[in-house]
Amino acid sequence: MKKQLILVRHGKSSWEFDVRDHDRPLIFKGIQDAHIIGQSLQEFPKHPGLIWSSTAARALQTATILTEYIDYDLKNLQLKRELYTFDSSELLKMVHTIPDNMESCMIVSHNHGLTELANQLGDTHFSNVPTTGVVIIEFEASSWRSISKGTTTFHLFPKNL
Repeated sequence: MKKQLILVRHGKSSWEFDVRDHDRPLIFKGIQDAHIIGQSLQEFPKHPGLIWSSTAARALQTATILTEYIDYDLKNLQLKRELYTFDSSELLKMVHTIPDNMESCMIVSHNHGLTELANQLGDTHFSNVPTTGVVIIEFEASSWRSISKGTTTFHLFPKNL
């Protein structure tokens, strides 16, 4: 059985507002990029069965925009405080908790953890997964708890569109 992990880095956000890091919103470019990436993901034959997002405003905004394009019911989007992390080992702990009945899960989170996790789990090296970047990794596994090294089957960055 295959498992598919879709890693998405949140869109470009703003430092111009006097708010906590957690509350920083997307800037216009971040919103545009999320729509462009969403349109591209629309072409995929298989959409995620589950979407988990960091609770940070910029991640939630990114995830919400993507759901519009991949026919994912927004009420099923799950916010996970644990995904508001910059640490790949924390992200991996969360991946290991994905229910085994889910073949595919999209996780919207943050760097540097997201790039490190993509490099740790996939077979393609990225110096940096940019904002709104998507990396898809597939695993030959029946349980999310058992995944370790997979195959990077796709990546898409806004600058490529």
